[in-house]
This record gives sequence, structure tokens and C-alpha cells, in this order.
Amino acid sequence: MDKEDTRPEWGRKCGEGCLVPQRIAVALMGFLALLFAYTNRVSLSHVIVELVVPKLRSNSTKGSVCPGDKSLAQSHAADYTGRYKWSEELQGFILGSFYIGYIITHLPGGILADKFGAKWVLATGMLISALSTCLTPVAIIYGHQWGLIAVRIIMGLAQGPLFPAMTTLLSHWVPKKERGTLGTICYSGVTAGTVTSNLGSGFMLHYMHWPACLYIFGSLTILWVILFLIVCYSTPTSHPWIRTKEKAYLEEQIPMKTERPPIPWKKLLLNKALAATIVAQIGHDWGYYVMITCLPKFMADVLGVSIRSNGIMTSLPFVAMFISSISCGFLTDWLIRTGRMSINLERKLFNFIGAIGPGGLTVAASYAGCDVYVVVALFVLAMFTMGAYYVGQKLSPMDMSPTFSGTITAICNGLGSLAGLAAPPIVGLMTPQTTVDQWHGVFWLGFVILVLSAIVFWIWGTAEVQSYDPNAPAKTA
Repeated sequence: MDKEDTRPEWGRKCGEGCLVPQRIAVALMGFLALLFAYTNRVSLSHVIVELVVPKLRSNSTKGSVCPGDKSLAQSHAADYTGRYKWSEELQGFILGSFYIGYIITHLPGGILADKFGAKWVLATGMLISALSTCLTPVAIIYGHQWGLIAVRIIMGLAQGPLFPAMTTLLSHWVPKKERGTLGTICYSGVTAGTVTSNLGSGFMLHYMHWPACLYIFGSLTILWVILFLIVCYSTPTSHPWIRTKEKAYLEEQIPMKTERPPIPWKKLLLNKALAATIVAQIGHDWGYYVMITCLPKFMADVLGVSIRSNGIMTSLPFVAMFISSISCGFLTDWLIRTGRMSINLERKLFNFIGAIGPGGLTVAASYAGCDVYVVVALFVLAMFTMGAYYVGQKLSPMDMSPTFSGTITAICNGLGSLAGLAAPPIVGLMTPQTTVDQWHGVFWLGFVILVLSAIVFWIWGTAEVQSYDPNAPAKTA
């Protein structure tokens, strides 16, 4: 017997006119959320290169830094005419200060999303992030480095709940057999945002004054917030115009108990699968954050690439990662649906590929000499292999506990973001003269961290619903 249609009249009309299933709309809006969040977060990595007085290359570093061709050298001299004399260590701290705030709000954001729904947690965080981006030029002009650090911490506070709330949203909207496809479509917004930021920042900084870059990205994020509040709801049950057939399908595929139990903190925190997921998150985040925050500086300081070329060349690896993550989503759903691979093996194998590949290839890139195109090609291959990560560990919180997925993601992402906090200052300390030899150490450290984290997840990670989730299957005697 069909359930009574409780939608309002306007909801019925909207549902009839909507051609896209709501779970796909949610995944696409999640994709755009991450895209705009990362334009807000990453654009400073390019802006700071223009803000800072170019580093003079002394005779002592000649031979350890690529000379670049004449056209690039002339472009580099013309482009990078900053006014702030910030040391490499200070620049690293500025870029890493985002994660001071980011760590703080992860767990509260996840708990709020699990308890009250993800919609308003996401919308509020994205709005504050957008306003912080728009106010960054004012903070720099009047507050210099301290104003910039303050606004970056505020942006971090705003974006802290983003991944926990997104995971909670997807756990209510995406059935398990569609998580590979819809989950990677959503999470690939991270890569798309990095590409958009790299390309957009490079061109805008070349043709416009640097504040325009931040104003544009911030304003687009505000438009997303308005659209999201109209289109998306926390659960299928609360959505006023979801089609009855899709609602019934989601209720069957994603059964959720109406009464939400308290979070089983002891069982959750002592769970070895969660510990393995945290380690894998830290490993991935180290490798990824080094790439998004430090690759523009490596291209500019070591290879002598101009602002516009820097934007293009640092985008290519993330374009490859975007293509890879989407392709892996379709591939893994097919492998699981046809019974060729278990979910458990798929999560571990693709997470392993997404760690070993980037680790080894970025090391190789650092030894490729001064041929910009060879270096970029190796970075492209590195990030292409990293795309497999999004169908590996990234989906584990939804697998392990649909009920508490936001809280689990908050714990994993929050602790993983320690890598984001630590990476830029550590890279700054390791590269005081920004020479090729100093960058070798950076990429070797990343290789070790990525490999060890992948091994831990292979041994103790899992895609099985854990016993502390109220929807876990009952154990047979």
C-alpha cells in the first residue's frame, strides 16, 4: 500500500517539473559547495606570491635553483612585485593559520549536523567563509600579516564543519550502491575548486589587481548559499518536493531509526577501524595540502614560472585528479555491483593506489631537473593516481556508521587537518633558500607519510558497519 502524499500543493507541482532526482541534485550542490570552499581557501596561495617582495637569488644558491628561460625570467620579474617583506617561515604560518580555526569547529560541526541536520550547518559555514574571503583585502591593507592571519582563522572556523556536514548530508541521501559515483562527484568538488582557484587566480592576478580575485570568489560563494537554501534539505523526509517514488526508494535503501541515540563515545574512540581511518586521513591530507598550498611557491621560486603560467601549470595536476576521481567512482560502483570486488577490498585497494602513486611520483618530479614540462607531467601523473583516494578512505565514515557519519568525519578530518596546519610552516622551515635540494626533503617526507598511512589502512581499515551504529546488522549466535 502506497504511503499518503503529504507534500504541499506547490511541492507536488515542483516535484513533477523537476527532471533531476533530488539525490543527484544534493550531490551536485555538494560538489559546488566544495568547489567554492576551496576557491576561498586556496586562492591565497597565489595571491601571497604577488603580495610578497620577490626573493633574490644569491650566488650561493645558483645551481640549486632553476634559471628558467629568458621569457619566463622576464615575466617573473615583471609579475612578482610585492610590497610585503614576509619571510618563508611567516608565509608558511599565514597559509597554515587557516587550519587553526579549521580544527576547532570540526567536531562541533559534525555533532550539530548529526543532531539537527546538515543544511543550516553547511549554509552558515559557507556564508561566513564567503564574507571572510571578501574581507581579506581589507584585512591585508589595514592589518598587514596579523589582519590576514585573523581573517584566515575565521575562514577556517567557518569551513571546519564543511566535511562533517557534507558526509551527514550524503549519508541520508546516497544509497550504499551509489556512493562510489555520487560520493566522488560530490567530493571531486575539492579538486575542481583547486583547479578553478589555480586557473582563475592565475588569470585574474595577471589581468587585474589582486583584490578582485578574492572579491569574485567570495561573491560567487554567496550566490551558492542562496541557491543551496532553496534546493537542498537535510533529509528526504523533510524535502517538500521530492518525488514520492524516490522518497520511498531512499527510505528502503537507507533505513534510519527515528530516535537518534546518544553518541557512543567510548566504543567509537576505541574502535581500531576508526584509528586506521584517522591515520589514512592524516597521510592523505599531508600530501594534498603540500600540493595545494606549496606547489605555486615551488613553481615560482624554484622553476621561475610566471603568475599566469603558474596558474595554468599548477591546475593541470588537479584537472587530472578530477578526471581520475570521477572515473574511479563509476569504475568502483561497477566492480561492486557486478560482484567483481567486495566493498572492503575496493576501499583498501584504491586508498593504497591513492597514496603510493602520489608519494613516489612527486619525489620523481623533484629530481626531474629544470625541465618545467617534465616536472609538470610527473605532478599530473601523481595527482591522477591520488584521485583513487576519494573511493577509498574518504567513503569509510558513511560505510562504518551512517548514523554517526558526521561525527566520525569530524574526528578524521579534524585530526587530518593537523597536517594542513603543520605542512606549510614545516615546508617553510625546510626550504629557507627555496632550493631544489631543500625541496627534495619535502617530497621525500611526503612519500614516507603517505606510504605508512596506506599500510595502516590496508591492515585495519574497513567498510563494514560497526557494532556501535544502531543500524548495524544483528550478530547471529
